[in-house]
Amino acid sequence: MNDFFKRYLLPGFVFESAVIAGGYATGRELVEFFLPAGPWGGLLGMFVSMLVWSAVLMISFELARIAHAYDYRSFFKLLLGRGWFLFEIAYFLLIIIILAVMGAAAGEITHDLLGLPKIVGSLGMIVATGALLFYSSNFIEKFLTLSVGYLYLVYIVFVIWSIFAFGDRIEANFASVPVGDNWFKAGVTYAGYNVATIPAVLFCIRHLTCRREAFIAGALGGPLGMLPAVVFYIAMMGYYHEIGSEALPSAFLLAKLHAPWFEWAFQLAVMLTLVDTGVALLHAINERVAKVYEERNAQMPRILRPAIAIFIMVVSVYAAASIGLIDLIAKGYGILTYAFIVLMVVPVLTVGIWQLRRRRTAAA
Repeated sequence: MNDFFKRYLLPGFVFESAVIAGGYATGRELVEFFLPAGPWGGLLGMFVSMLVWSAVLMISFELARIAHAYDYRSFFKLLLGRGWFLFEIAYFLLIIIILAVMGAAAGEITHDLLGLPKIVGSLGMIVATGALLFYSSNFIEKFLTLSVGYLYLVYIVFVIWSIFAFGDRIEANFASVPVGDNWFKAGVTYAGYNVATIPAVLFCIRHLTCRREAFIAGALGGPLGMLPAVVFYIAMMGYYHEIGSEALPSAFLLAKLHAPWFEWAFQLAVMLTLVDTGVALLHAINERVAKVYEERNAQMPRILRPAIAIFIMVVSVYAAASIGLIDLIAKGYGILTYAFIVLMVVPVLTVGIWQLRRRRTAAA
């Protein structure tokens, strides 16, 4: 990868890979947060989320760069001091929920495509994610980048095809459904819990060399992370009144296109995003553990990386089987959203900015 890509685009792509599979890849997240606001209201809410993401990413990237805080433990010691462990508790709970959603989604997709038991898809995701975590940060960056590139291609084809197939329905729903009242709240809350995935991006901030690069990369991260959601949401509006009850809105829309080959291509992209998100989130935990080993002048055993990941994913898949996909998204995310607004959004936009000003003054 060239330097321009590593410095300006890679952080946004890694951020997108971390946020997408918690439900956004299947469309279920979008239904829960944005559908109640209607077609236009949902897009307004996404714009709010995008702005919040960009603002928090800009400050986070620059603070991580100047402090060399490339793991979340080091980063949150800067923001929360002795209270940094509060973020870790919330982060672990969020990872359990996200990986549970991913396990449920992997099981649903495997069952729909191949007719296999759902547990097979969940275990396949665990094996693939654990195997990738054997490799270095450079390899993980390349894998995430290629996966996101394929995802963008599939989503663009998906929305263009949907417009041709039922564009009249999309247009009619955008024209007839009024803007809901809660689009701003939806945008803030959706952004609130998704910013918790920013620690999964910190390992690639080591490529940034100056404030300008950190701010540009952060500003681009919001649009890069939200663009697939926007095009997916537009396609979903063709069946605005029906899609809210679907556990997998993506599968529902693909069936309407009557193209089995594209269903395979799309579901492959979704499965890749499930692995992407698992790799990004769990790599952040591994980097945090590796930092502790480094402080003790030791090296983290390589086998420990996939071992930690597999243990967390097994617990999460058990939660998915016990609770179910829709309830996990509707209840689990809502509980943690405000915790991350308090523990990350507010500290980054207050303490983070103060830290940057203080360090800049000291350097001058």
